[in-house]
Amino acid sequence: MDHVIVVDLGFGDAGKGTVVDHLCASSPVAAVVRFNGGAQAAHNVVTPDGRHHTFAQFGSGTFTPGVRTHLSRLMLVDPLSLATEADHLRALGVGDALDRLTVDGDALLTTPYHRAANRARESARGAARHGSCGMGIGETASYALALEDAPRAGDCLSPARLRRRLAAVRDWYRDAFPGGEDVPDVDACADAFTAFGERVQIVGGDHLRGLLCAGTVVFEGAQGVLLDEWHGFHPYTTWSTTTFANAETLLAEAGASATRLGVLRAYATRHGPGPFVTEDPALTADLPDRHNGTGRWQGAFRVGHLDAVALRYALDAAGGADGLAVTHLDVAGARPDLRVCRAYDLDGERTERLEAGPPDLDRQAALTRRLLRARPVYAPLGDPVATVEDALGTPVVLRSYGPSSADKEGDHIRTPIDLGLR
Repeated sequence: MDHVIVVDLGFGDAGKGTVVDHLCASSPVAAVVRFNGGAQAAHNVVTPDGRHHTFAQFGSGTFTPGVRTHLSRLMLVDPLSLATEADHLRALGVGDALDRLTVDGDALLTTPYHRAANRARESARGAARHGSCGMGIGETASYALALEDAPRAGDCLSPARLRRRLAAVRDWYRDAFPGGEDVPDVDACADAFTAFGERVQIVGGDHLRGLLCAGTVVFEGAQGVLLDEWHGFHPYTTWSTTTFANAETLLAEAGASATRLGVLRAYATRHGPGPFVTEDPALTADLPDRHNGTGRWQGAFRVGHLDAVALRYALDAAGGADGLAVTHLDVAGARPDLRVCRAYDLDGERTERLEAGPPDLDRQAALTRRLLRARPVYAPLGDPVATVEDALGTPVVLRSYGPSSADKEGDHIRTPIDLGLR
């Protein structure tokens, strides 16, 4: 089968959701597999008839009847947020989203205690905040690295074990953050999580192999490569592998492979603090995004010019892509003042490429400090598609001129040869 991995090459918010929605609406797709992150994802999809949903844990192909969602073991699953998301989809006429959902039993669970810890830790940083969605993702990941009894989706089928593990997380939160916000009682949380286990299909690790044999699968990434836990600009990063790596691990375990599709906007954006070399306050004021505003935990939504240096770095860090999807071309077409950053002026030297080295957080923190001093070297944007292909040496196979699947131009999922990718 000709599977596809969709990854954001920027800081997130490039339009992964609308790309996945288009792929599922335009060709037969069996399932969307989520392979990183958790309920903090915000993948906005608008249907041709005007319905809008922000996909967090369900795959962004859910508006297409029959397309399933599988939350792999590399996802962080928040049952309470998932239930809220299912309610919104039901209100939009998608009443069977939970029926089309499977969850790997080894997936970590994000609890209200992780969420409260996340917010307490970020608040304690004051003006030095790292940026966060406040959803408990980093705390879920770090807790599991430190302790072996982290709650997992399979625990929802074992009430006694679930309560024991939830109580341990609650006690950890209270000890680590005395005086923190109120959190739900363990019994109430356990009851809700048990109901989740009874409602959804929790499966073993071999389930994905069957999905991959049943038809085309789209692997939907969360956030963006420039926020990657190892390759992003530390400490303004996520506790998640945002490259193609997680998806390719799952595919390799099943003896399969996939086409790599990188997504980027025709201009640059970033949510919250951290380096953003091409940021332009005038563009931020002129180009608000109706689905991306300032958030209490994330901070402000920032806009800048296309950054070829950062995108080259993202491609190198991710190991390259077979093709690119460029979104928001309608905006670019209406803004002749948009530019492309071809190089950085770094301490008086012209730099066109940043080295993507092995995982090393000290190295990444040093890179962050350099980027905070960098100044963009601009050229006219011109035709954004041609500019992207020239700057990144990778073909643009999908072009998006608006929020719905009807606003897309390019290749459907056929074969890698048809796509001109391999």
